[in-house]
Amino acid sequence: MSMIRDLRAAVRPSIRKDGTAYSPYDTPRTPAARIPSAVVDCAVYREGYRIEPTQALTPQQAKLHVRSRGGFAWIGLHEPTEEEFAVIAAEFGLHPLAVEDAVHAHQRPKLERYDDTLFTVFKTIHYVEHTELTATSEVVETGEVMCFTGKDFFITVRHGGQGSLRGLRHRLQDEPELLAKGPSAVLHAIADHVVDGYLAVADAMQDDIDEVETEVFSAPGKNGRGTSRGVDAGRIYQLKREVLEFKRAVAPLARPMQLLSERPMRLVDPDIQKYFRDVADHLARVQEQVVGFDELLNSILQANLAQASVAQNEDMRKITSWAAIIAVPTMVCGVYGMNFEHMPELHWRYGYPMVMGVTVAICYGIHRALKRNGWL
Repeated sequence: MSMIRDLRAAVRPSIRKDGTAYSPYDTPRTPAARIPSAVVDCAVYREGYRIEPTQALTPQQAKLHVRSRGGFAWIGLHEPTEEEFAVIAAEFGLHPLAVEDAVHAHQRPKLERYDDTLFTVFKTIHYVEHTELTATSEVVETGEVMCFTGKDFFITVRHGGQGSLRGLRHRLQDEPELLAKGPSAVLHAIADHVVDGYLAVADAMQDDIDEVETEVFSAPGKNGRGTSRGVDAGRIYQLKREVLEFKRAVAPLARPMQLLSERPMRLVDPDIQKYFRDVADHLARVQEQVVGFDELLNSILQANLAQASVAQNEDMRKITSWAAIIAVPTMVCGVYGMNFEHMPELHWRYGYPMVMGVTVAICYGIHRALKRNGWL
């Protein structure tokens, strides 16, 4: 009850010098400013709760709010232009190098410190659903989330059509005790969200790899001996390329997670730092899976190529066998096709049937011998 009375007292309106009432949670009055179109959401959080102003906040108003009354501002942007982000960067004192990376994207996952700001880059991965895996199928789609963590602000810059943080923001707002830890709590939530996405994509890709592996090792050939003839090596290679794209997102993130979970940082709450260890463990698990995928696909590709080579050898043996059989009648016809007067059994009534019978008998014997040896 005492806590409720304290909160009521905190929000009880006060009287300004001009005689108007105001609340400590009011937004500071600033000249009218336009909210950039790239801003998805801009909010102020104090003691774990979102402050709901009478109208949408601009980044400038959010900054004045937290600098005058405490808390922190969380500003989310989606693919801002240089002009749009330059205003926000100047307002919060972001380093030009980090600003350039955030606007142009295509960065490796990393963690960098610029003065009193942490700049973190995450690669988001989205699994693309498909009914059938082909040599041109897109299995994973990548995006990027850049995070600026300051003492009283948290700015996210998102690139790509996937990886929206709206749901994450709503879930965090349902946990005020966690948001009360400040911007580092949001940084952990995003890292956890991204890595959980990696786990989901890894499970989905495992199904694709299992499907290809089953086709390679169990698809029967025309001879019924289990030789795979219908598996396209291009499908395996395409899946390997998608795994490589996945690996580029996962592997570089290991070092930033290690730093966030082990090295004390002024901008990261000690209680939140413990949670980064769990994220690092999940990331290590995904990294092991991706390395396993790469090695397994190498083995599947080699097995498929070996089976194709075996199938070609079998075809060559069959061609050679039939060529050997056909060589007998070809030789006989060649002999009797010569224009010599004295040919054996040339004028005998049964000469032609005898030659044909001997030819068929020889061909039959060769066929039986080759089939017994597995050439046919």
